[in-house]
Amino acid sequence: MTGFRCSVPGGNNSVRGVWCPVHGWHSAVPGARLARLGARGPVVTVRDLVPWHETPHRLSNLSRTSQFAVCSSARAILAFFFLSLSACSSSDGRTVLTVYSPHGRELLAHYEEAFEKANPAVDVQWVDMGSQAILDRLRAEKANPQADVWFGAPAEIFARAGREDLIEQFKPSWAAAVSAEARDAGGRWFGTYLTPEVIAYNSEAVSDADAPKDWDDVLDPKWKGKVLIRNPIESGTMRAIFGAMILRSMRKTGSPEEGYEWLRKLDASTKEYTADPSILYQKLGRQEGLITLYNMPDIEIQQKRGYKVKYSIPTSGTPLLVEGIAIVKGAKHTDQAKAYYEFVTTIPALLVAAEQFTRIPARTDIPAESLPAWIREAQEKIVPMPLDQDVLAAHLDEWMRYWDTNIRNQYRGK
Repeated sequence: MTGFRCSVPGGNNSVRGVWCPVHGWHSAVPGARLARLGARGPVVTVRDLVPWHETPHRLSNLSRTSQFAVCSSARAILAFFFLSLSACSSSDGRTVLTVYSPHGRELLAHYEEAFEKANPAVDVQWVDMGSQAILDRLRAEKANPQADVWFGAPAEIFARAGREDLIEQFKPSWAAAVSAEARDAGGRWFGTYLTPEVIAYNSEAVSDADAPKDWDDVLDPKWKGKVLIRNPIESGTMRAIFGAMILRSMRKTGSPEEGYEWLRKLDASTKEYTADPSILYQKLGRQEGLITLYNMPDIEIQQKRGYKVKYSIPTSGTPLLVEGIAIVKGAKHTDQAKAYYEFVTTIPALLVAAEQFTRIPARTDIPAESLPAWIREAQEKIVPMPLDQDVLAAHLDEWMRYWDTNIRNQYRGK
């Protein structure tokens, strides 16, 4: 991989892009940058890179899995370059605390500013990327960890990280305030948010009456060629949805085959697997596709931003993911990491996340009346789908490899 190009406009370091040998040039859009914002630290956003495979010039001599692996490496190396550059250029004497997270720039920037105000000796620097990409990064960095805190990923992904000894034991002060399902028995991660998965649709093109109400409704032939799906390989949300469909099959028949058949039918209706959430929202907003599967908090955020999008909570049940937090094994700034961990999981911080960033707190000691109305209403409608976390942790990678090799893009239009 070659081709970092940097400029320093007005004293800020700005990386314009990175070359991936499979997908070519990744242009750095306004979120994918390293920048000084006043007194705040560098901001790194990886998910907003625009991949070359959105153009017709994609190289096709590698498998989809291999292509994705190289592309993920491009994003990971870019983010590492950002962090290395920031570490070298820091001169204010503060301790740099590095956070890996999929929670989005708005939430991460809010906590960065608030934590630094309360802890002026700390410079919070975060990398925003998908949950699976974080796991891959931590695996690659195991011998020399670059991050201190991992803030956000489904329990299934944290469980794998725990088995691979990538995260530390740490019992927060509020450990007793989450259910057994929202914590690791070994104390290596604890739940922060609950994330329901939903069926979203463009509300200008699809009426509430016509919108799919349950998972199998998405397979109706009327949606053929109108479904957009976020690339599932690197997305914790999509991996959870696909895994839930296969688990449903396992409960019924003891075999994943019915789940694979469901995914084949979904592939037949799918117009595109988008590279990242930003592209997904843009295409849904432009009616390049009319429905998608994604998580409720992110769809709520898009509504607040003015996107014409609504969602249905699946009537038969939906995966209710536990999003966790952990300290990275071998973190260089353990004390500051513990302080940040506690800071973003206090009740006031969780209520801010609920009000401003549409997150559902996992803590059970928050009075229901203090939660936003949309959360209380959603809680009345949500039927949690049974998820065997041990089975997911043991088999989800295998299932996703099968989907990637044998199903993706092979049934479209059939």
